[in-house]
Amino acid sequence: MLDAVFYDGVSARRREVTLKVTASSLDIHEGGEWIASWPVGDIRQKDAPDGILRVTREGGPDLARLDVTDPADQAAIRLHCHRLEDSEQKERTGRIVFWSAAASISIILCVLFLIPLLSEKLTPLIPLSYEQRIGKAVDNQIRVIFSGKVCEAPEGVAALRVLTEKLRKAKNVESSLDVAVLESKVPNAIALPGGRIYIFKALLDEAESVDELAGVLAHEVGHVVNRDGLRKLIQSTGTSYLFGLLFGDVTGGGAIVLASRYLVDSAYSREAETAADSFAGQTMVTLGRPAHPMALLLKRIEAEHDDDKKKDEGNESAFPAFLSTHPVTDHRLKALEKQVPSQPGEPLLTEGQWRALKEICKSS
Repeated sequence: MLDAVFYDGVSARRREVTLKVTASSLDIHEGGEWIASWPVGDIRQKDAPDGILRVTREGGPDLARLDVTDPADQAAIRLHCHRLEDSEQKERTGRIVFWSAAASISIILCVLFLIPLLSEKLTPLIPLSYEQRIGKAVDNQIRVIFSGKVCEAPEGVAALRVLTEKLRKAKNVESSLDVAVLESKVPNAIALPGGRIYIFKALLDEAESVDELAGVLAHEVGHVVNRDGLRKLIQSTGTSYLFGLLFGDVTGGGAIVLASRYLVDSAYSREAETAADSFAGQTMVTLGRPAHPMALLLKRIEAEHDDDKKKDEGNESAFPAFLSTHPVTDHRLKALEKQVPSQPGEPLLTEGQWRALKEICKSS
């Protein structure tokens, strides 16, 4: 009776054998002649078709194996070979760990290198009309995050519109601009895809002159013109989706929500900040106004930043200040301070308009 098929791992010969299983060894016989003995502690199970128990000897030739078909021998092997499944379990665990690590590393590499590259390539290809629709979706999330209260005192809105139009005309900006003041205790300003710009009330309160606020607004207009918000949204949405795959959100359903928050609480790249600064400086100089008041505003926020962080400690809903999302370096400050017009221009707003803008959040 055929008990098993034996391959010695040295030749391709298929050898029909009989087995003798004891508490200490598995003896292999061919034609009544003993040919091998495997200690039961070295025997390991391998994957095999149904009805076959395939075993190998740990430390033996890699290709050596026994395909056991006799039910009695299979039962005896399972009874005496207590470490039978050790190798298979280790191999399965090893494969799972390896491929899990490989998948995680691949996702991380995509986040670090591929997605930023794709966002750079894709941004110029997206029509402005589609960017505006994306911007509306993000705007809805921003309003949810900040309770959606936009300051709308008529005289203040009119003054803000005047200031925005002067900045637009100075650089012949063709992009759609929709600027509003958002009720918030965090000194910040953000530019959404599609041309929506929010100045947070706390930042407006910090501004001591029209030029300080105009510099910040011109900086955000620079982000709109350069489509930095769309670029960052593509990057953050892709990142959110990939991490969703990694952690189980295979639909990527939370991507737009996470991406919207990302626009608020993360910084642009150094190159994007430098370009927006350059745009702001050129805009202010074209209007005959210096760029350095924006630097003065940033310095004041920097001086108060540590206190703000202490106050917000433990507050999960707190968002970073303008300084965090638009990191300031000595190089940036010096570059702003150097941009001074040769001839001073007219004030960008009258005293009355500036006062109305500062009071834009007051109820009528």
